[in-house]
Amino acid sequence: MSETTSSWPSHDPATRRWLPARSTAVDPTRVETLLAAEWERFTRHTPESAEHNARASKTLPLGVTSSFQHWDPYPISVVSARGAHVTDVDGRRLLDLSMGFGAMMVGHLNPVVVDRVRHALDEVGTLFVTPSPTATEVAERFQERFHLDLLRFTRSGTESLMYAVRVARAYTGRKAIVKIEGGYHGGYDALQVSVKPPLAEIGPADNPIPHVPHDAEPGTVYVVPFNDLGQLERVLGEHGREIAALVMEPVVENLAIVVPDEGYLAGVRALCDAHGVVLVFDEVKTGLTAGYAGASQRLGVRPDLVTLAKSIGGGLPLAAFGGRAEVMEVVVDGRMHHFGTYNGNPLVMAAAGAVHEVCTHEALERAEGINVGTLDRIDEVITEFELPAHTVGMGIKGCITWSPTPVRNYRDYKATDFRLAELSWLWGVNRQILTPPGLDEQWLVSLAHTDEDMAALVADFRELATALRA
Repeated sequence: MSETTSSWPSHDPATRRWLPARSTAVDPTRVETLLAAEWERFTRHTPESAEHNARASKTLPLGVTSSFQHWDPYPISVVSARGAHVTDVDGRRLLDLSMGFGAMMVGHLNPVVVDRVRHALDEVGTLFVTPSPTATEVAERFQERFHLDLLRFTRSGTESLMYAVRVARAYTGRKAIVKIEGGYHGGYDALQVSVKPPLAEIGPADNPIPHVPHDAEPGTVYVVPFNDLGQLERVLGEHGREIAALVMEPVVENLAIVVPDEGYLAGVRALCDAHGVVLVFDEVKTGLTAGYAGASQRLGVRPDLVTLAKSIGGGLPLAAFGGRAEVMEVVVDGRMHHFGTYNGNPLVMAAAGAVHEVCTHEALERAEGINVGTLDRIDEVITEFELPAHTVGMGIKGCITWSPTPVRNYRDYKATDFRLAELSWLWGVNRQILTPPGLDEQWLVSLAHTDEDMAALVADFRELATALRA
């Protein structure tokens, strides 16, 4: 049995993290027994998904359109969705708690989004490749909402991050960048460094070695841990004159949810200012899921550039980058050219306008209230069964992390119990509760979810806890 202590740094008060007072280890043999039974149950109940994956694999590598969609032995294939649920090819109706990693935060087939997009299809058009009031109006709304002086639209988070890095390089006249160890920022080469790297290849925790995939040509990239101002200060002190940008998520959301220590982001802002480094907040995953104006506004630290995607598009491919006028001026004067045939097309602008309309303060606060209530009830289960786990929340997202101590960086994340994480995820899938397959145990409460929906997640978790202690 172990007991937590109060020696951990306080997390940012705008975020939520709960730790158990005590915990007891789970028998690994019990976990393996349950996993074997759950995988057998999965294959028995999803034969049509198996058949579809076999068919799709003849044309699509791994049978999927994005590698993250794949898991062994095969992923679930979905044929339709509405509100907070999806239906798979086996006819099972599942509660969707992945919701496109935030892209579907207004709910599948949200009626306002559908109405605006249908109007665009019937009355407006799908692509002009000219300036249009449809894009200008949405840009004005986003400018006010996210406190951006200037912004441009793109089609994906990867694209927005790529252009943000190029803006920073054009603005500073420098080339190198700094990123957070373990962080994911899309497919751009410069940001493929140290994305969930093997521990054996990245050196000591207090001086990490950048891990470069063979297929990437990233240029000069320095890596620092999250929540460590000392290492950032050292890297900027040694290399600041060559560093254009620090690219980071203000809340790391590809390692479950890792929240900043109190004062950490303000310290990051001060160090970037001291060394003339452009601070880029990747809000592709936070954005509206963190609150009405995104994570940077909620956390009270203004970056130089922000990237947005997923939550702003209502399920259509939309992203954006923008920030301070002085920095974005490089697009105005031609130091950095930004192109894209489909940027700001009227179809996605119709969806974006609808998302802005429905994502009111009241709607987001209601969804966050449901999420916090869910986390509170899961905390009660963890306490009752003395599970070696804790919960973290940010806005309308939440997660169970299988460690009794806080995860503050990538190395902490790698020390969590991934077998328990796999069992917890699979247990839910087999009971028609779908969360992302990355063993990060993160869920999203969309505007379409109800207290009753989330009660199913709590009941599912209690059933798992009972099975673990049987």
